[in-house]
Amino acid sequence: MPKSIRDKSKDPDVIVFIDEKKQRHITTVSPWKILIVDDEQEIHNVTKMVLKGVTYKDKPLLFLHAYTAEMASDIMKNNPDIAIILLDVVMESDDAGLSIIKKIREDFQNRLVRIIIRTGQPGQAPEKKVIVDYDINDYREKTELTSQKLFSTVIASLRAYENMLTIDMNRKGLEKIIEASARLFEMQSADKLAYEVLEQIRLLLLRDRDVPEDYISGFVVDVVNEKYIVSCVIGKYKNTSIEELQTILTGEILEILDNVVKNQKIHHFDNNLYIGYFKSKTGHKNIIYLEGREDFSQSDRCLIEILGSNISSIYDNIYLTREIEDTQSEILYTLGEVVETRSHKICNHVKRVAEYCKILALKYGLSKEEAELLKKASPMHDIGKVGILDTILNKPSRLSEEEFGVVKKHTTIGHQIFKKSERKLLKAVAIIALQHHERWDGKGYPGGLKGEEIHIFGRITCLADIFDVLGNNRIYKTAWPLEKILSYIKEQKGKIFDPGLVDIFLMNLDEILTIRNILTKNK
Repeated sequence: MPKSIRDKSKDPDVIVFIDEKKQRHITTVSPWKILIVDDEQEIHNVTKMVLKGVTYKDKPLLFLHAYTAEMASDIMKNNPDIAIILLDVVMESDDAGLSIIKKIREDFQNRLVRIIIRTGQPGQAPEKKVIVDYDINDYREKTELTSQKLFSTVIASLRAYENMLTIDMNRKGLEKIIEASARLFEMQSADKLAYEVLEQIRLLLLRDRDVPEDYISGFVVDVVNEKYIVSCVIGKYKNTSIEELQTILTGEILEILDNVVKNQKIHHFDNNLYIGYFKSKTGHKNIIYLEGREDFSQSDRCLIEILGSNISSIYDNIYLTREIEDTQSEILYTLGEVVETRSHKICNHVKRVAEYCKILALKYGLSKEEAELLKKASPMHDIGKVGILDTILNKPSRLSEEEFGVVKKHTTIGHQIFKKSERKLLKAVAIIALQHHERWDGKGYPGGLKGEEIHIFGRITCLADIFDVLGNNRIYKTAWPLEKILSYIKEQKGKIFDPGLVDIFLMNLDEILTIRNILTKNK
């Protein structure tokens, strides 16, 4: 008798017949599962004997055994990847075999498995009726299935199953592409897109395959000034720091990346390696590096290329959006500086305020997106001063009560300019313009808002603005020394300023002072 391996899965009677020479190979290759459904033990024995040692595409056969329709149903439920069912019709009842067919096709929704009717009593299930009424793939009488015919039937069925499996995987692949593209188009930042691209390609290549998480590994590289900067990783590189990964980009990998960039080849495949090169219309360059444990099939390559065409468009959209946002931010900075220069002849005030605001926002617990939004919007806090006369703004002496009343209007003027905008950035500008002179104790203007009634953007900008104003010369005052500014901020904690923000400000003073020194020297 040939040696055998007993499968320790849910079915204790699963046996694989192998040659000793092939044993090492078979333990690492998924076999073709064949389910024998027949109430005669001899049929099981003969089938195994006839097909012993048979392989297809270097994969062996794994036999599973059922003696009733109920057993067959349980095995199919637990093994959806069965390739062939050799099915008897008459078992515990005259149509027991036929009853399982509809269950497999309709209840289990398994359209891939090849079902071969193998009956010893054709009168109980006439061939024409069975073929018309049931979704089977072949009909054979047991007496006509000689060893050669059984072999031919099984190989032909495996070939058909493999083709069906390929079609189904491609269908799932296209579904994954649709899902992935929709998800990727939602990405608003290049960093998030980089990780999501890797993850979606990984899911596309796996397509329900039962493989380890690091079956697909890779990373995304940003090409900046002809240097490669790794932005995110998956698979076996997941626990590798970006710094460590940078050292991997040498030798053969570096040579491959250089060739891809030089030739600007969008898709590069080399056995188990894929490199995608994406150059946006704005000139940004990104490289996707992926490697698998097995070679990428032709089907995998086609699907990656289809998804890749969408990725290219998505990168274009993100970088174009970023360019628009950067332009928008630059315009706001410039307008903010124009207002400040017009009234106080001071440089970089709005840039410093913007940087302080971002630091405070992040330390306060706002998201990166909210902190970035505040950074972009805060330079426009005094935009309403465009509606105030120069004679009042540039008055070197103390303002009268009436004049100060006019200056106060800059908050509502700034709000009026932007309040109707539907843009998130300009809505933030409107809030900040209106509320950056409100006080925690409710004694501010224009609305007399108190405590958390004041938007967090207004509270943060208030502290950042006053800190910078006190530390610089103005037409009506000289700059205060740092000790006096800090003493004033502590004194006004819970009065002008949000107490929590004051604590955050003082805890992060070194970082704030570093920004102040850099932007003051560069003015």
